[in-house]
Amino acid sequence: EMNPRVSRSSALASKATGFPIAKIAAKLAVGFTLDELTNDITKTTPASFEPTIDYIVTKIPRFAFEKFPGTEPLLTTSMKSVGEAMSIGRTFPESLQKALRSMETGFNGLDKIKNNFSKRKNFHLLKQNSPDKIFRIAQALRSGLSIEKIQQITKYDKWFIEQLKIITDTEKILKNKKIPLNRELLIRVKSLGFSDKKIAEIRGSEEKIVKKLRERLKVSPIFKRVDTCASEFPSTTSYMYSTYEENAFSQIKGCESKPSQKKKVIILGGGPNRIGQGIEFDYCCVHASYALKQIGIESIMVNCNPETVSTDYDTSDKLYFEPLTEEDVLEIAKKEKSKGTLLGIIVQFGGQTPLKLCKALKESKIPILGTSPDAIDLAEDRKRFKELLLKINLK
Repeated sequence: EMNPRVSRSSALASKATGFPIAKIAAKLAVGFTLDELTNDITKTTPASFEPTIDYIVTKIPRFAFEKFPGTEPLLTTSMKSVGEAMSIGRTFPESLQKALRSMETGFNGLDKIKNNFSKRKNFHLLKQNSPDKIFRIAQALRSGLSIEKIQQITKYDKWFIEQLKIITDTEKILKNKKIPLNRELLIRVKSLGFSDKKIAEIRGSEEKIVKKLRERLKVSPIFKRVDTCASEFPSTTSYMYSTYEENAFSQIKGCESKPSQKKKVIILGGGPNRIGQGIEFDYCCVHASYALKQIGIESIMVNCNPETVSTDYDTSDKLYFEPLTEEDVLEIAKKEKSKGTLLGIIVQFGGQTPLKLCKALKESKIPILGTSPDAIDLAEDRKRFKELLLKINLK
């Protein structure tokens, strides 16, 4: 079957592979053939060369049932999501946990959810197609339910349940404080997508302490390239994602992100669409990128929304398809600061998502361009804003 049109599914496939489906489809429509068109990413292979990927892509829809109290949170054949997030990793657990924390719904990964129900009620909830079904499966695994029983109830493929069990089993190891959090264990859990915040939560520690330990043990992410050919051919594209690969920790030899010597600015996108924060913020981010290019400054985009123009690989000089969290953004900034001049980070075009990171960026002494963090806090903090109005006698 072939659908000669561009759809949401083909847009996702385009972001996942780096293959510009819409552009190629338009050229085919006016008479070109696939072997006449060159792959923009490799510059050497024809468009007829099928994209090959050496990573795992996970897309998770974002729902907003909490905004509609009268609506039952059940998934049917009708579309009910208001947005989506996509993530890229080298293993399924890594990709999944990155996607879950990209959602900005309060989860740091495959977290525990509130569960005050009886065993019988939990079995019933496992059968339902609810937005939190994946978390309920994880809860069932933590409670000791077998993979076979969960498969029988949920109808999930056994492979996916086994992958979730890898995550829950690793949680048990982390929770055991008799097992030291050494370099080997830290590399293992990071390669499964556990964030510093999640590790701290399980160990009963703080994110900053885990981060300092990770830095002391020299455990850092490397950045890989989305190149459509699984590194079979040389590629110049700057479409990057982070991963923790065990064979590349001792040196940065596995890192494919090559920071330039230019002046550069990082733009933080808006993350997944939601009620109250939509595509209008992406428009601002894209035009900020265009403006930086015009004045000769390298534009670096960080976002995790596959529905947007900002995550097209050719919108900015460099794209990091990453969750908009403190840990992920600071690792990108650290990498880009290693060469050239990082002039700062723009947070004001992505809506509420990047604004939450202002404090962490300021503490890390990374310049924030535009509105200062203090001015942002003044506008958001009602108590401070009221005091200002009283001070200047504005009524």
